[in-house]
Amino acid sequence: MSPRSALGFALLCFLGCGGSSGKPTDQPHQYTLSFGAIDVPAGTEHTQCIVKRLGNSTPLHVGAVHNQLGESSHHMVVYRVNDTVEQTAPFDCQPFADTLDPSKGSPMMITQKKDDMLQLPEGVAYVLDANQMIRVELHYINATAAAVRLDASTTMIETLDMKEEANFMLIGDPDIVIPPNQDVTLGPVYYPLDPTFADVKFFALTGHEHKLGTNVKVAVASDANDAGTAVYDVPNWTWSEPATVVHAPPFTVPAGGGFRFTCTWHNPYTNLGDAPVTFGESAEDEMCFFWAYYYPSHGTRVCLHSERGGRINDHCLQ
Repeated sequence: MSPRSALGFALLCFLGCGGSSGKPTDQPHQYTLSFGAIDVPAGTEHTQCIVKRLGNSTPLHVGAVHNQLGESSHHMVVYRVNDTVEQTAPFDCQPFADTLDPSKGSPMMITQKKDDMLQLPEGVAYVLDANQMIRVELHYINATAAAVRLDASTTMIETLDMKEEANFMLIGDPDIVIPPNQDVTLGPVYYPLDPTFADVKFFALTGHEHKLGTNVKVAVASDANDAGTAVYDVPNWTWSEPATVVHAPPFTVPAGGGFRFTCTWHNPYTNLGDAPVTFGESAEDEMCFFWAYYYPSHGTRVCLHSERGGRINDHCLQ
C-alpha cells in the first residue's frame, strides 16, 4: 500500500438549507455535504474523514439519506457526532473502527454502492439537532496504475411527518480464518437480541464482506436451535455492491429470539505457504457484518459475537 499522502480540501455545499432557498417554510429541505473532489494516487488504499456542520438552523427530521460514491470508493459511513470544531480538511481515520466505538459518533448510514438511497418508512425519521455536526468517513482504493479523481456526497432529505425515531444496529463476527485455496463458511452464528429491543421494527438490512466474500445471509430465529426465517438472502449477492433489502412492512424478531447469520468466502490464492486471511479493516482483510435500520430508537448498537477460546461472547457497544 502506498504511503498516505496529504489530500486536498473537502468541499461543502448546501442545497435548499435554512430559509434561504426561497421555498415555502412547509416544504422539506435538503442538505448536502460533499467529500472531494480529491486525487487518489495509483496503488493507494486509505481512509479519511471530514467533520462539518450540516447547516440546519433548527432541529431536523431526516426521512431519507442519499449517498453517492465516486470511482475507487470502497465504503462511506455517515455519522452524527457531538464534535464542536469542524475539520474541513480530510484527516486520517480508521475504516469501520470508529463505527465500533460509539463515543466516536452515531452511524446513520453505511454505503458501499455507488448510488445508495435509504428511504425511511412513512412517519419514521432520524432526529438531528440544530446545527448538527456530521462526520463523513470515506475508505477508498485505487488499484489502477494511474491517479483517479474521487467525489462523494451525502444528502439528507427532511420529512415533515415524524412519529417514530429511527436508529442503526450493526452485528458481526470477527472470528474469521480463510486459508489459501479454500471456500470457508462462518456460521450459522446466532446473536440473541437484547430484550430492550422487543418492540423494535427492522425496515432495512445490508450485508458486508470484503473482496473474498461470496455471500451474507441473515434470518430471524426464536433461539439458537431454530433455522429461522430469512430476512436477507440476495441472489447473486456481490461484495462490491451489496444490496440493501428493504422490508415493507418492517419485520420483528420473535420474543426472546435473535438473528442467525452466515458469511461465506472463496480464497483463490493457491500459495499454501501464505498466511490465512483474517478479520481486519483493510480491503485485503475480511469482515462478516450486517447492519440494520430500525425504529423506535433505543440508541445505536454495535454488537459482536465471538467464540474464541471456546467461550461464547455476545457483546454490544453503546
